[in-house]
Order: sequence, then C-alpha cells, then structure tokens
Amino acid sequence: MELESIFRETIERRKLFSAGDRLLLAVSGGVDSVVLCELCKRAGYSFIIAHCNFQLRGEESKRDEEFVRKLAGQYSVEFVLARFDTESYAAENKLSVQVAARDLRYNWFKQFIDENKADWILTAHHADDNIETVLMNFFKGTGISGLRGIPEKNDRVVRPLLGIRKAQLLDFAKTTDLHWVEDSSNVSDKYSRNYFRNQLIPLVGQLYPQAEENILSNISRFSEVEMIYQQAIEQYKKKLIEQRGPEFYIPILRLSQQNPLNTIVYELTKNFGFSAAQSKEIIKLFDSESGKMIQSATHRIIRHRKWLVISTLEQGDNNIIVIDEYDKKIDTHKFSLTVETRNGDYTLVKNSSELAQLDKKSIKFPLILRKAKPGDYFYPLGMKKKKKLNRFLIDQKASKIEKENVWVIESGKRIAWVVGHRIDDRFKLGPQSQSTLVLIRQNK
Repeated sequence: MELESIFRETIERRKLFSAGDRLLLAVSGGVDSVVLCELCKRAGYSFIIAHCNFQLRGEESKRDEEFVRKLAGQYSVEFVLARFDTESYAAENKLSVQVAARDLRYNWFKQFIDENKADWILTAHHADDNIETVLMNFFKGTGISGLRGIPEKNDRVVRPLLGIRKAQLLDFAKTTDLHWVEDSSNVSDKYSRNYFRNQLIPLVGQLYPQAEENILSNISRFSEVEMIYQQAIEQYKKKLIEQRGPEFYIPILRLSQQNPLNTIVYELTKNFGFSAAQSKEIIKLFDSESGKMIQSATHRIIRHRKWLVISTLEQGDNNIIVIDEYDKKIDTHKFSLTVETRNGDYTLVKNSSELAQLDKKSIKFPLILRKAKPGDYFYPLGMKKKKKLNRFLIDQKASKIEKENVWVIESGKRIAWVVGHRIDDRFKLGPQSQSTLVLIRQNK
C-alpha cells in the first residue's frame, strides 16, 4: 500500500480526527514534517503551518524559519511563527534545553486550541522516533507506562505518522520531489536521543537484524498490557485508599498483605509526588512508631496508629489573622470563619466542634486567629484547671497532621476557643450572659 493510502486509512480507522477539522501542523522544515504537509494537502485536509524558532543554531535557525514560511506560501495556507529564547527559559526553570524546547512548543500550540483557532495539533513523530523513545524510557526506568512509547493521540495532539518508518517517509519525499532542510544537530551525539539514533540502535541491529521491528511489535503489546495493569491498579486504589476531607488514609495491615508490595505502594503514592525509590522508605513506616513520616515535593505520608495518612504540605497560610468587632467572615487557606453576635438571653444550640458560643462580655477585641504553638494552654470547657494544649490534643487522640493544623482564637492573650475542638471554660455562656458571640468554622 502506498504511503498516501496508509496515511488516509490510519486516520479513518483510528478515528484520529474528522475530515472537516482544522489542523495545526507543527513543521520544523525537516523531511518528516514536510511529508506530513504534503500528505495532508493530498488528503484535502484544512491546515495551518506553525513553526518554532528556538534560536539555538544561529543562521541555521533563521534558514529553517524562512524555509517553512515559503513552504506555507507554496501550499497557500496560513503561516504562524514563534521565536523562543530557549536557553534563557531552560536556565530560569532549571530544565535541559530539549525539555525546555518541548515545553515552549506545546504551550504555544495549546494556545491555538484554547483560542478555538484549531481543533487538532499534528506532529510528524514516526515509528523510528517511537523506537528511540521506548529504549530511552527503558534505560531511564519509567516503568511499564514508558514502554508503550509515544501516544498516537493524547489531549489535542495527534501523531498520524507514528506507524510509518523513517525510510518510508524519505522514499516518499524523494519520489515526489519534495524539498526539506537538514538539522545539523541531528548528526551530533550531544543529545541523548541522537546517541540512541546514531550509535546504540545501529550497534544492536548488527547483532539482532530484526530488533527494530520486534520493538515496534512489542510497543503494541506493551500498550495493551499497560491498560490491563492500570485497571488492576485502579482496583487497588479503590480497595486501599480512603479519602477523609483533604487527607487520604491507607490501612497499614491490609496494605502490608498485598503482593507485589513494592509496586503497589509506588502506584498508590506516585500521584502524590513520591518516587519509586521512596517506596522502600514508605514500607519502613509500617513498623515505625506513630508520627514518623516521609515527604515528597508536594505531600507527606505520616504513620498514625494503624494508618498511613497522606496530606499536602502546608502552603502559605498566614500565621496570624486579626478579627475586628465588626468583621463578619474570615478566610484562611483551609477554612472560613463566620462571626456573629446574638443578643438576648443565652441559648445553647446543639453542641458542635465546628461552632463556638462565647459570652461576649468576656471577649476583648480584636480577636487573634492563629496557629497553635508550643506552650499554649487553656481551660477546657468543664475544667477549672489549665491544661497544656498539646496534652489536650494527645488525650483527644489527634494525629500529628491534626495537631499541626490546629488554630486557636485568642482574646486578650487568652485562648477562647481551640478551633474545631473545645472552648475555654472562662468564656462559656452562663445565666448572666446578655450577648453571645457565635463563631462557625466551615472547611473548604
């Protein structure tokens, strides 16, 4: 089957996009993207040509830009261009130049989708790119998901040439007398992908002549295996992870009985930023005392009694918030606090840890809403002796996370309410109370 027929048949059979859709073609000027343009033109698809100038190769980058501009003119289609200071972006974001270029490229392409100027982004990735990607992922240790290679379609990006070999693209380009530009960096082994392409894969091919075809066959199998794998992992998540508000609880005993344990622990925790290397450390928490923890860049896992508790790392709560007498609502990162005054004879409403009713004549404004700190004490409702707040929380069987998230309302340097737990006995309502200050917490 000739390449043009393969291209059309792939798009129709795989339902990659519809005939009337607007396509944005990512065109570098190399043979792959030039062939993509020609195939789309022959198939009658509506497209615009987008080119990224990463300004990494001096005059050669300018040459590529001008070539693609003229190519768009030959096809009488719209040409859009972006020039990036890739090296500065890479340095500022601590990325490799290759990763920086990819981020810049796809972020720019996505704007066309967001602004409804295109329905799909088409790139010219082909089967040889897929072979290189799978081998790189294997050596990097990305797990089974990396062995299925480059997705043919994800989000709004489509790769219709993914099943076609590079040699087929070259043959088509020469037969149809297409012109393209060569990227001189492709012959350099400076980048890891080029090393795989120019050195490693040819060496393997000398020992195993069918290696590349075998890898392509395996990619299809690995993709199906990965689907089955993910289905199993979802079942483990449903069975083992219990969400309680913003936190996630995993029962240690039940988790410890699973097999293969290391893999299951990794899959349960990777979306919280934990790496495969940390799985063994997480397993060690099974036998540690309560309060021990391990953290990722965004989350932490704490051993609390019979549970592993996953929570986000604290971000940006103000430590002290001043509440004036006429404030009606206060917001923090995790909860809001409603403040109101009720006059007349006191009436105790149904007891709730999220609600405090205080004798207003005992209150001195402004109130202070702040995080609890070491050394805090108060007189828990019903007690005439003061008690260290930390001791009170221990008696309440509060977890380490709960302790760290405790806020207090302070009046005249005295704690009036341990928010979400108990008011101070010195501020309780009584028969002589004329006015009630009501505080209600609502979690976000």
